[in-house]
Amino acid sequence: MGETDGPGFGEVLRGHRRAARLTLEQLAEVSGVSARTLSDMERGRSKGPQARSVTALANALKLDDGAREQLIELARDGRLRDHWARRSGLCELPRSVEDFTGRGVELIWLSELVYAESSPGVGVVGLITGSAGLGKTTFAVRAAHSVRPSFPDGVLFLDLFGMSQQPLAADDALRLLLRALGVADQHVLGDPHERSSLYRSLLRDKRVLVVLDNAASEEQVRPLLPGGGASRALITTRRLLAGLEGVRRLVLGPLPLSESTELLTGILGERSAGDEESTLARLAELCGGLPLALRIIGNRLLSRPDWDAAELATRLADEERRLHQFKAGDLKIANAFGMSYEQLADSTRRVFRNLAVVPGRDLDATVTAVAGGIPITDAWDALDELVDLGLLQDGAAGRYRFHDLVRLFARDRLHEEETAAGQRALRERVTSWLLRMATMSGRWFEPGYGRPDQPDPDLAVLTSAEEADGWLRVNVDNWLGAMQVAASSGRHPLVLDCAESMHWFSDRWAHSPHWREVFALGAEAAGALGDPAQQATQLNYLAWVHSVPPGDPEAVLRYAAEALELATRADATAQIAWSHEYTAEALLLLGRHDGAIESSSRAAEMFRGIGDIDSYVQSNAAIAKCLFEEGRYAEALERYLGLLAVLDDPGSGMTPSVVVHSRPLALLRIGSCLRHLGRRADAISALSKGIDLVDELGASDYRQADALETLASLLADEGRTDESRRAYVRAAQVFESIGDTTASNRCQALVTTTTA
Repeated sequence: MGETDGPGFGEVLRGHRRAARLTLEQLAEVSGVSARTLSDMERGRSKGPQARSVTALANALKLDDGAREQLIELARDGRLRDHWARRSGLCELPRSVEDFTGRGVELIWLSELVYAESSPGVGVVGLITGSAGLGKTTFAVRAAHSVRPSFPDGVLFLDLFGMSQQPLAADDALRLLLRALGVADQHVLGDPHERSSLYRSLLRDKRVLVVLDNAASEEQVRPLLPGGGASRALITTRRLLAGLEGVRRLVLGPLPLSESTELLTGILGERSAGDEESTLARLAELCGGLPLALRIIGNRLLSRPDWDAAELATRLADEERRLHQFKAGDLKIANAFGMSYEQLADSTRRVFRNLAVVPGRDLDATVTAVAGGIPITDAWDALDELVDLGLLQDGAAGRYRFHDLVRLFARDRLHEEETAAGQRALRERVTSWLLRMATMSGRWFEPGYGRPDQPDPDLAVLTSAEEADGWLRVNVDNWLGAMQVAASSGRHPLVLDCAESMHWFSDRWAHSPHWREVFALGAEAAGALGDPAQQATQLNYLAWVHSVPPGDPEAVLRYAAEALELATRADATAQIAWSHEYTAEALLLLGRHDGAIESSSRAAEMFRGIGDIDSYVQSNAAIAKCLFEEGRYAEALERYLGLLAVLDDPGSGMTPSVVVHSRPLALLRIGSCLRHLGRRADAISALSKGIDLVDELGASDYRQADALETLASLLADEGRTDESRRAYVRAAQVFESIGDTTASNRCQALVTTTTA
C-alpha cells in the first residue's frame, strides 16, 4: 500500500482529537502520551507509534471498534515503513554512472515493463541477458533509477553472485529481501516455501521493483519472483535462463559505433577535447561496442594525461597485444570473460579454446566438431553451453559468432593451456579439413568430377550440387581464411588444389568479392611449387575475375600478359589460348573491336588445334559478342545460332556439363540479337527460354539481370504489362544481389512507370 493511498496515522488521529474537542495538552493529560509526542504523530514525524501508545490514545478518545482497529492498523503499517526505511540499506540500489550513454530502445522496453498488464497471479518479470562487458548491471541500475518514482514502496537491489564459485542461495536471498521489506529477523520463517510465500504476499500488497543482478540459474531466481500485483522484478544474467516461463526478455547487445564514441567521449570529459574525433572513433571501434572495454580505455587515458590517444589506438590494433591493453586498476576485460569461462565444463572449455583457430566471422557445429575432436552431437551441446554463458552469439541458420574480444580471450586461453605442438596440430587439422571440404564442394561443378565416387569419411556429406553450392557460400570466410593460413604456413599443394577446384563454381557466383584473393593465392602457391603452367592458369582466372562487369580492362590485360609469358615458357597451349581470349575480353571492354576479334580468333584456332571443343565454342561465342557490340547483329545472330546447333548436337564432343551451362547463355544472346533486328516475338521466346534455364542452374549474375531487363522492355512493347512488371521486379532483385544498385533502382522505377 503506497503512502498516497489514503490518510495516514497522523491525519486520522488529528481528526479524532478535534471531533472529541480536545487540545493536544488535554489529550496528553488523559492518555498519558506527551504533548510533544502527539505533535510529532499528527505532523507525520512519527508514522508508526508503539502499540501501547495507540491503545492509550484510542481509550482516551473513546473510539468505537471500527475506528480503534483503523488507528491500530495505520500505526502497524507505519511501523513497517519505518523499519523498512531503517533496514533498506541491505538492498539499496547502487548509484548510477553520470556518463551513461545510449540504450534508448532498451529504456523504453523497461518503461513498458513497469506498466505492463499480466494475468491474475502472474508477476511481471523482465530478464536482461547478454555476455560479459555489455553493461547489464549498469543498464539495470540506470533504468531502475529512472522508474523509481513509479515504485513508491521502494526499489531493492540484490547481487546474486551468479558468476562466483558460490552463488547466493535462494533461501539466503529471501532472508535479505524480507529484512529489506521490514520483516524482523525473528519473523523470517525457516521453511523455504513459507518464506517465499511471505515474500510474495508482501510484494502483492506493495509497489516494489526488485532488481536481481547477476543471476546464476532458474532455480535461484524462481522463489524471488513476484506472484502478482503491482510489484515488478528485473533480472540480469549472462545465462539465457531459458527455463523461466512467462518472462519478458531483453538481449543486450554491443553499443553501435556512434554511441560507443559518445560514451568514450563522456568518460574522458574535458580530456577528449585534445583528441581527434577520428582517433576516439577508432578507439571505440576497437572496443567492439563493449561498455566495460570503453570504460577501461577511457580510465587509462584519464589516469595518464600525457598519453597519446592515437598511440593507444595503435597498440590496440595489434591483435597479439590487444586483450592485455584492456586493464585499468581493478578493471580487466579478461577477468570478466574469465568468470564465464570458469563456469564451463572442462570439455567445453577445450572446445571454446580450440574454436579460436577457426578462421572467419562465424562457424557452425560441423567445424566445431572438427576443432573439438568430438562427435557432432557433443558439438551441439558445447555450443549451447557457450551461447548460454554469452561466450558465443547465436546467429541465423545454425551459425555462431565470437565477439572480437572474446575470440582474443579464447586464443589467449589456448596459448596458456595448450602446448605449442598441440596448437600446431589443431591449426593444421582445422585448416586441412576446411580446404579439403571446399575442394570437394567446388569439384561438384567441375567436368570430370561432380559427386565424389569415394567421399572422404572425415568430411561432411553433400548429396547434391545445391548442397555443395550452399556450403561454399555460407562457409566462404572459413575456407578462404583456411587458404590464407595454409599459404602463410607453406602448405602450397592444399592451397592450389582448392583454388583450382573453384574455377567452374566461380562462374555461378561471378560477383563474389572473394575470387580475386582465391586465385591470387592459387597463383602464389603455383609459383612457390615451381609450376609455371598452373601459375598461368591461376593468372588467367584472375584475368577473368577482372573482366566481370563493371570490369577493369587494364588489370585484365596485365594478368593475361603475365599468364601468356608463363604459359609460353611452359609450352602450355591451352593457357596460351586463354591468355589471348582474356586479352580479347579486355580489348572489347576498351572498345577495340577489331583487336578483340583477332585475339579471340587466334584463341579459337589454338583450341581447335588441341581438340578442346568446349573452349573452341566459347571463343566463337566471344567473336559473336564482338560482332554484337559493333552493331553487326545479323552476323552475330548467325554465329550464335551456329553455336546453339553445336550445343544441341549430341555428337559434338562437348562436355555435357559445359553444354548445360552454355546453352542458356547462347539463348540470351540470340534473344538480344533478335530484339535489335526487330523480331520482338522471337526475342521474347529466346530470352524466356534462356532465363528459365539460368533459373534451373541457380546461377544469377549480370547476364541474367540484363536479359530480364531486356525481356521486361519487350513485354511492355507488346502490351503485356503484368508480365513486364514481374520481369522488372526480378531484374531489380538480381541487380541488387550483384551489387549494381543503380541498375536495380532503374528497374524498380520502371515497375511503377510501366502502364497498361
